[in-house]
Amino acid sequence: MEAELKSLEGKLEQLISLCQQLRAENHQLRQDVATVLNVKRQLEDKIGGATARLETLLQQIPEDAT
Repeated sequence: MEAELKSLEGKLEQLISLCQQLRAENHQLRQDVATVLNVKRQLEDKIGGATARLETLLQQIPEDAT
């Protein structure tokens, strides 16, 4: 009976340790996702600005440029 309890205790300790590791990893992944989403938004803003500038330039080109 004592051996079974020790075995169960060991398994519980492993489970608790794994749970803590997974929580830490999950926290880091959430931070990484937030960072990536922020970078994505910044890149989308840059693309939008570049698109607007290109459209302005294209409007300035005469239609009959031959």
